[in-house]
Amino acid sequence: MRGKGRRMAGASYKRAGVNIEAGDRVAAAAKAAARATIRREVVAGVGGFGALFRLPTGYKKPLLAISTDGVGTKLRVALMAKRHDTIGIDLVAMSVNDVLTLGAEPLAFLDYYVTDRLQPAVATEVLRGIARGCKMAGCSLIGGETAEHPGCFLPGEYDLAGFVVGVVEQDDVIDGRRIAPGDVILGLPSNGLHSNGFSLVRHLCFERGKLSLRARPPELEVTLGEELLRPTRIYVSQVRALPRGIVKGMAHITGGGITGNLPRILPPGCVANVRVGSWPIPGVFRLLQRLGSISDGEMLRTFNMGIGFMMVVAPRDADRVLATLRRKREKVYVVGEVSRRDRRQREAIAFV
Repeated sequence: MRGKGRRMAGASYKRAGVNIEAGDRVAAAAKAAARATIRREVVAGVGGFGALFRLPTGYKKPLLAISTDGVGTKLRVALMAKRHDTIGIDLVAMSVNDVLTLGAEPLAFLDYYVTDRLQPAVATEVLRGIARGCKMAGCSLIGGETAEHPGCFLPGEYDLAGFVVGVVEQDDVIDGRRIAPGDVILGLPSNGLHSNGFSLVRHLCFERGKLSLRARPPELEVTLGEELLRPTRIYVSQVRALPRGIVKGMAHITGGGITGNLPRILPPGCVANVRVGSWPIPGVFRLLQRLGSISDGEMLRTFNMGIGFMMVVAPRDADRVLATLRRKREKVYVVGEVSRRDRRQREAIAFV
């Protein structure tokens, strides 16, 4: 009913905080970004109600490998820096590196971007980063969701989640079961912090250390902001270049550090002996340890400490793996070995 006096504006979705036109612009940008990632198996990708993907040919007993993840509070640093071009690479890396540990080939990726009010320029920057990550991983960005949730976020904030599907031949699954005493542990270097431990990182750098993103502490070769926003490395091309069946187990070193992740692939009765000092530790970790007076043990159970991905191989195969990776100009370190676990050992990992 209409009453007398001042007329109120009619309600609309846009006045309630959801801008459909802005969403359409972001969807168009996502479709353009995804175009460069399309594999031939994509039947229907970005733009529909769902995506269709044909399994690659050549698999006899294919198994799907599936993982989902986010980027955690590293997002706060991107928001502080007003830089959103690398966080999408982090999002892809966290999931594709996980399915890679199973020996799987990443096939398709979907993202979820949610914010209070959509800023098309920011969202497009994030999505382009996601597409770059997919290109690096060799998988297709085939869909996703962009959502506005007015009242659920502080102005300008957003959150991300990612979902990847990969495939692996049933007989080629890598699950660590074949690992045995005497096997060699190899480590591929990280690109710094990757996407873990940022709640502690932010506390140490900004609350305890009172540092700005423009600061350049003596441990770093770049500004703090540049260091913290280095994107997580994607290890797909390196690992998939290795001969079939040569790797017995792989670990993606994420939250929980080497301490929490390497034991996940060890069979009962085995212990991983990791030689600290067998690889270079990036300066950012020395900075954090200094700011927080953190013990070596706490650092190893929180951060990757310069090793982002670990592989276990038989001693007779170690030189072959090292040579293959070095031909690809990939740095790789012999970081330890597997031994029989003594009944008195409480942990499945020892730092020596």
